[in-house]
Amino acid sequence: MTQEKLVEIQELVKHFPIKRGLFSREVGSVKAVNGVTLDIYKGETLGLVGESGCGKSTLGRSLIRLIEPTSGEIRFGGKDILKYSSRELRQARRQMQIIFQDPYASLNPRMTIGSIIGEPLTIHKLVTSKKEKVDRVVELLHEVGLRPDVLNRYPHEFSGGQRQRIGIARAIALKPEFIVCDEPVSALDVSIQAQVINLLSDLQQKFKLTYLFIAHDLKVVEYISNRVAVMYLGEIVELAKSEDIYRDPKHPYTQALLSAIPVPDPKAKKQRILLKGDVPSPINLPSGCPFHTRCHYKIVDRCKTEHPPLRELAPDHWVSCHLAE
Repeated sequence: MTQEKLVEIQELVKHFPIKRGLFSREVGSVKAVNGVTLDIYKGETLGLVGESGCGKSTLGRSLIRLIEPTSGEIRFGGKDILKYSSRELRQARRQMQIIFQDPYASLNPRMTIGSIIGEPLTIHKLVTSKKEKVDRVVELLHEVGLRPDVLNRYPHEFSGGQRQRIGIARAIALKPEFIVCDEPVSALDVSIQAQVINLLSDLQQKFKLTYLFIAHDLKVVEYISNRVAVMYLGEIVELAKSEDIYRDPKHPYTQALLSAIPVPDPKAKKQRILLKGDVPSPINLPSGCPFHTRCHYKIVDRCKTEHPPLRELAPDHWVSCHLAE
């Protein structure tokens, strides 16, 4: 049975202009997202991993137009949302939400918890009375494991884990189909991370949600994701089912990332792949394969001059590498 596509991304590009001088002349650009093509299927969790600065958050925020892409297509439910007017986009936002990385910065410190969670309901006119709004907020608090007596308290009165639960309650308030989870547990204590991950999984099952789950922690991504996309310098370099990525990574960058995962047994021997050099600047990308300057494979001239296409090496296992087999 063919899975239904919810989000279709075609050649998505986001470049941030660099301007200098008295007249703010454009002298270059930061190539944050550089031609990403990707599908996200209904009901799945697609993990997105990569080093800091590779463009993960920019891609996630571009998908719901918190950041305006430079070019490309983003189809949500078959319609290109980049062509939406502001009014159409506002309606579409009911179906697309985001959970931010920093639970401290993402909540307005001057608003009560009831106001923060209830604000989307008011904006989209989903409640007709104050009582109905309060009842809905209490219901949402219950869904994320918080008591209703926190309604009139302020964000500074809560721990990081509790604040992230409030952010999750706000994200599901409009009953969306698609949620971008932008590193939702990276700012939390390890003891709290598992609770939030399990909460997200439970909510996905209950409300039939689709997630783009952005993270640094590869073990968390393995646990929650159906498929994993690996990003490097603004491009997807490998895409496959979660078990295939972790069992048999094909791209040299993915192999290096997975070799860095700590193992529980200190006596277990694990070969660590150390990448040479630093990540190239997204202002001045390398020619050919963007990873060739750090690759541990035996580099050939083709790697330096020809950009590798994303090709299917095994069923549903896509890799952007000339030498991968």
